[in-house]
Amino acid sequence: MGYINNLDEDKATSDFKTVKHRYSIKLARDIISTLFYGYHGTTAIGLWDDSVFNYGSHTKCTLLFRQPGALRELLIQRDIKKLGEAYLCGGIDIEGEIETLFNLAGWLQSLQLSTHKKLKLLVRAMCLPFGIERNDANQKRYRHFLRHNNQASISHHYDISNDFYKIWLDPKMIYSCAYFRDAQQSLAEAQNDKLDHICRKLRLQPGQQLLDIGCGWGALVCWATKHYGVYSHGITLSQQQYQYTQQYICEQGLQHQVTVELQDYRDMMADIQYDRIVSVGMFEHVGIENFPRYFGTVKSLLKPGGLFLNHGITNDTGWQKTDLTRFINHYVFPDGELARISDVSQAMEQAGFELLDVESLRRHYAMTLRHWIKAMEHHQEEVIRASSEATYRLWRLYMAGSAYYFDEGSLNVYQLLVGHAHQSVSVPLRRDDIYLH
Repeated sequence: MGYINNLDEDKATSDFKTVKHRYSIKLARDIISTLFYGYHGTTAIGLWDDSVFNYGSHTKCTLLFRQPGALRELLIQRDIKKLGEAYLCGGIDIEGEIETLFNLAGWLQSLQLSTHKKLKLLVRAMCLPFGIERNDANQKRYRHFLRHNNQASISHHYDISNDFYKIWLDPKMIYSCAYFRDAQQSLAEAQNDKLDHICRKLRLQPGQQLLDIGCGWGALVCWATKHYGVYSHGITLSQQQYQYTQQYICEQGLQHQVTVELQDYRDMMADIQYDRIVSVGMFEHVGIENFPRYFGTVKSLLKPGGLFLNHGITNDTGWQKTDLTRFINHYVFPDGELARISDVSQAMEQAGFELLDVESLRRHYAMTLRHWIKAMEHHQEEVIRASSEATYRLWRLYMAGSAYYFDEGSLNVYQLLVGHAHQSVSVPLRRDDIYLH
């Protein structure tokens, strides 16, 4: 009798789970139908029973809710950070062209629902099973650092492993936007063109002293020395970049003209000055409140008549506390802050610089990011082996979103060439020398 009772209990439990599953699917379908009524975009929505809702004639991307809790959290908390976290831990999957997903944000933000429909959605969401199965080991990988530009926060982003970045960057491992001639040019060629474009803007001459603040994996310091005959010095806060660059310098046979240090720009010796200073993709980590110190330090390190080129990302609103920026600060750039280009140029002028040349490379960065995403997706298994599943998901999501917003115009990247104010500088009257060999 005990055996029979156990069978009855098992059958009752199984029947209850079946009913619960069917009910959650019905709720989810009602929710999706309400949210996407009238939507005709290229993103489809999938549920945990493998049903898919297509809304346009040409679907490019599918947002798959693998767990009911992911849909529940999105509706109740209405927090894009929660949506991103659900993707990191597998509660949500994204198939197809991930950049297309960000078109959906505009639709949801502009959605106008009556009070009755909002209440109806909330009630249905509350009835869904709560919670998302999370991989705690993956979640612990991402930490939040409060100090700007300190070694721990830099390490968080750049010290995942050199092998991780080597898989999807170009052969020189340049982690900043390339400079494309056209859409058919390879990433490697466009990155070489970017290095040369910077050297030409700086009007490098043999024998000059060049400082690269945030030198990455050493591509620019080696290029400048090899092709322009300067003495280059790079500094970085990333231990893995430092070790790699040391080896790269030796492989290029440039150890007598190129040096690299694991050093903070704030600790540079005040009695040493350079003919040229460059910083590519670093000042986003500085923190807006630290702009006066950053640009003031650079000015003190730059010789009279010298040139400084700052290459960095900006946005069109200034840094604001939003769900999106909280997600980026928590998981991607612990200390990252973006400013408007007007605020950056004003800070440089207040530090005592004169603006000589300003160039936007916004479209180039969108193209660069798409190359990186394609390479990462093509080598997905290798990327995961070199890091983790969560890291692959995070970088794929982060770069796709960046590509979308660079293309849309909310993000930009500028090269600002400056010299000391009220001093003569060695810049020709026209730009011909930058573009003509």
